Amino acid sequence: MEITAKMVKDLREATGAGPLDCKKALESNDGDVKKAIDFLREKGLAKAAKKLGAGRVMNEGLVQIYSHHNKRLGVMVEVNCETDFVANTDKFQEFARNVALQIANLAPQYLRREDVPEAVIQAEREIQRRRAVEEGKKENVIEKIIDGRMDKFFEEICLLEQKFIKDDEKTIAEMLSTAV
Repeated sequence: MEITAKMVKDLREATGAGPLDCKKALESNDGDVKKAIDFLREKGLAKAAKKLGAGRVMNEGLVQIYSHHNKRLGVMVEVNCETDFVANTDKFQEFARNVALQIANLAPQYLRREDVPEAVIQAEREIQRRRAVEEGKKENVIEKIIDGRMDKFFEEICLLEQKFIKDDEKTIAEMLSTAV
């Protein structure tokens, strides 16, 4: 299929990706726009994961404050990035506001799963084991049930695993990757 300039333009407007990336995505997916969007998203998430890792130094950023309407609840969050240029962008500031709002509303206890102390994890696993036994679940499926319930537990207490309160199709980690 021939890739036209209009197709590239339309994909670029839909994704915000560069024109060459859009053209490559369309060529790789035989002109299928939906597949090209998914292709660009996967490529972007991989690029974001690479940027978030590799020991990059985040010395810039901003402090965002959220105050609940009745002034009885407030959150202050520091969100860091590599440069002051990035910190001054509207997207970065919106991400910081959304993180503060998320924390105010869902009160995560930890940033990521790896931050949860082993004692807390073991205690929760034991609670879920007792619960599964009391429900009469068979021994051969109890471990799978516990694993599923532990994933739900981490979604509740870890910020990066929580569903975003404004869009439950995305997690905070996915929003972070998109922002990067």
